[in-house]
Amino acid sequence: MRISERVRCSRFSVESAALRSPTKVARRATATDAAPKIVFVIFLLAVAARLIFINQPYVDHWSWRQSDVAAIARNFLQNGFRLGYPQIDWAGNAPGYVGTEFPILPFIAAVYYKFAGVHEWIGRMQAVILFAVSLPFFFLLVREIFGSTAAVWATFFYCFTPLNLFAGRSFMPDVPSLSLAIVGLYFFLRWVQQDESSSFFVAAIAISLSFLIKITSIVIVAPLVYVLVAAVCDRRRNTERRFSKPPGRSEDRPSLNFGAHRAPLQLIAFAAVALLPSAIWYWHAHQMAQKFYPHHFFGAGGIRIESFSWYWHIAQQTLVSSLTPLLSLMALIGLLVAPRSKYARFFHWWLVAMVLFIIAVGYGNRHLWYQLPLVPIAAAFAGAACAFVGSKISSRVIVVTLSVLLVSSFTTLAFWCVQPFYQSSAAQLRDAGLELKKVTPPDALIVAADMGDPTIFYYAERKGWHFPEDDAIYNGTPDDSEQAIDNLERLRRRGATHFVFTKNTFWWLQSYPEFVGYLNEHATLIEAKPEFRIYELTLKDAIVIPSEVEEPRGMTVR
Repeated sequence: MRISERVRCSRFSVESAALRSPTKVARRATATDAAPKIVFVIFLLAVAARLIFINQPYVDHWSWRQSDVAAIARNFLQNGFRLGYPQIDWAGNAPGYVGTEFPILPFIAAVYYKFAGVHEWIGRMQAVILFAVSLPFFFLLVREIFGSTAAVWATFFYCFTPLNLFAGRSFMPDVPSLSLAIVGLYFFLRWVQQDESSSFFVAAIAISLSFLIKITSIVIVAPLVYVLVAAVCDRRRNTERRFSKPPGRSEDRPSLNFGAHRAPLQLIAFAAVALLPSAIWYWHAHQMAQKFYPHHFFGAGGIRIESFSWYWHIAQQTLVSSLTPLLSLMALIGLLVAPRSKYARFFHWWLVAMVLFIIAVGYGNRHLWYQLPLVPIAAAFAGAACAFVGSKISSRVIVVTLSVLLVSSFTTLAFWCVQPFYQSSAAQLRDAGLELKKVTPPDALIVAADMGDPTIFYYAERKGWHFPEDDAIYNGTPDDSEQAIDNLERLRRRGATHFVFTKNTFWWLQSYPEFVGYLNEHATLIEAKPEFRIYELTLKDAIVIPSEVEEPRGMTVR
């Protein structure tokens, strides 16, 4: 058959299909044209939702993590912009240098503090902005794999999932890291498909920053590897078909010319740009934790496999409150009916990597934000499910009715599930901190029975220790009065000047009577309110042990 005849036959078959199902063809064309407009509306609503309570104090259920990041930002402002030496407030009279993620977010916040003053919204806006930047690339990524209709639905779910909605306005590195990972994934796929040098560099830099800001994003290596494997397999199939055809037949150009000598060099360069900065930084952070008191490395101890009941609790929490039951159900359906395409298993590989991550980092996943990468995965599969169901319904009225029902049901569930995230759990800590700021001198050292939440130090703008502590790390509830007395006496000798109870530790006053007697003998009650009790410690009978302070050199940005 000649080429002209094949073209005519192909055109006839397409026209025949259109005549057989004109409604579906028209609907598909309309959906494709309307997709950018719908996504833009979703974009505006999503950003607006994240601006609600943008200046809320750090008193919600994630207060301790945000207060730590905010303290690092303020210490940059007050103690010099030393990017390589982040400082926390709960190391007593030591400088408090710790090993943490690359602190670019608190550093940028500190720069803005210098001009606008210290405000909660400055730190939070970084997450909002990077979320907004990632949104169009998430849409394009899903569209490339599952199609336009699925991408619109996936974008909607991604924007309003409770976990992502709350995390997307929190002063924490998780959403910025995930957002950069999504940008990097899209441009990596684009590079593999089109071999554009600009896509190569954007992907490498975005992924590198993602790993620097939060190393847990390393799980995206799984879908990256999958894209490479799929591209290699596709090239082999194209090569086999080309050699099996008669001479003169041409084939489409493969996605990425892996047969060329420059492809391995490109991959090596990509790995170097993406991984080497993180390797250097986290080695430096580890050295910081080894050298300086309190010898703390953020995330240390999280890699620990737990019991089945532990993982079952995480699964329930994720499926019900973090994602909503409706999104979880739709994602499960999409997992089974996702369309077959060139990179159809992209989100499957990402999902498998996340499951393995949750198992391996079992103890760390007690924090909900560790499961944040499940949001784009679940959203993509739920979008695929919506597109599949829509393709099986010929009536436009039914499609619109079901769409309205789904949108209203999900937004109602999301609103219901996201409310507990905003509820205050550390207001008494903030109140105590603000009072300490009034009644204590700037060089006061506070011992706080605060259940390990540094919010009290942040709002007091004072240094101190959690109580009880072990090398400045919160050590849980005291076993008995003797342990509490020994711990406070040791801190008193290190220069502690004040002790504070908050409402959530008032029960200690009944449970540890000998410790209360010790306080009455060695301290004076100076403030007593329903939210807190502040004592001034007596130092006349304590031998104060000065802290050995070693100031760092290098890694300074002025």
